[in-house]
Amino acid sequence: PTPPEVENEEEEKEEEPPSPPQLGDLTASHVTPNSIQLDWTIPEGSFDSFTVQYEDVQGQPQVVPVDGESRTVTLPNLVPSQHYKFNLYGMWKRKHLGPVSVDAMTLLHHPLSIAAPAPPEEEEDPPWHPQLGDLTASHVTPNSIQLDWTVPEGSFDSFTVQYKDAQGQPQVIPVDGESRTVTVPNLVPSRRYKFNVYGVWGRKRLGPISTDAMGICPQCSLHCPISVPAPSPPDEPPARPQLGELTASQVTPTSVQLQWTIPMGSFDSFTVQYKDAQGQPQVVPVDGKSHTVTVP
Repeated sequence: PTPPEVENEEEEKEEEPPSPPQLGDLTASHVTPNSIQLDWTIPEGSFDSFTVQYEDVQGQPQVVPVDGESRTVTLPNLVPSQHYKFNLYGMWKRKHLGPVSVDAMTLLHHPLSIAAPAPPEEEEDPPWHPQLGDLTASHVTPNSIQLDWTVPEGSFDSFTVQYKDAQGQPQVIPVDGESRTVTVPNLVPSRRYKFNVYGVWGRKRLGPISTDAMGICPQCSLHCPISVPAPSPPDEPPARPQLGELTASQVTPTSVQLQWTIPMGSFDSFTVQYKDAQGQPQVVPVDGKSHTVTVP
């Protein structure tokens, strides 16, 4: 028979709880309009299984089970140009551990394989690499801005556009390496954004080049109301002058040129009124002979 001392020692060893496994990094890659591949690491231990959780475009929670040996899964049936947040949980001894999370956005049109960010390399950079040129904003609307950039030397495998939305959350838009333009949708009118463009070359990310731009306010379209001082009524009122059309042009990241027509009569002066990015009302006086002004 086993001595009591040996049995007690074995019981004490069995009661010691094992160290739980650890979830590492979660990354998104191989992004297409309708799918995203997730990859993760397990730096310590092993899990019985995994679950990936996210919300679809209707806000309904989705759960994708994954076996414990896998370190990757492709999520299908996604919606193009949609932002998703993915949470990964590990199942170990009937317990959920985690999550680790990652945000990703599906492509608008064509599939694009995006390499996961490479760990920093200690070796020296190669003597030559492609160059990013200038980044400009154009075709500004209340809810979208078109970005254009140049590549004066070499070529890139792909590009990424990064900015923060109105809630301060980082957004990433992947762009294929042949493109030199992208339209950023779902912006907030009259809000200033800073856009960064990075070039992906091999396993390196070069850049960024940056530009600031502001979505125009909806009131900057045609036929905007123009505030004018009412003339004092004479004894016999003459025919009142008429305001025509108001148009916006020469849009830059920091200014918009306004032009208007006066089909009948003349005015003593004009005033342009708008609200700045902080919601404060601004007034720009213009003399009566001018029919254009640049709002800085």
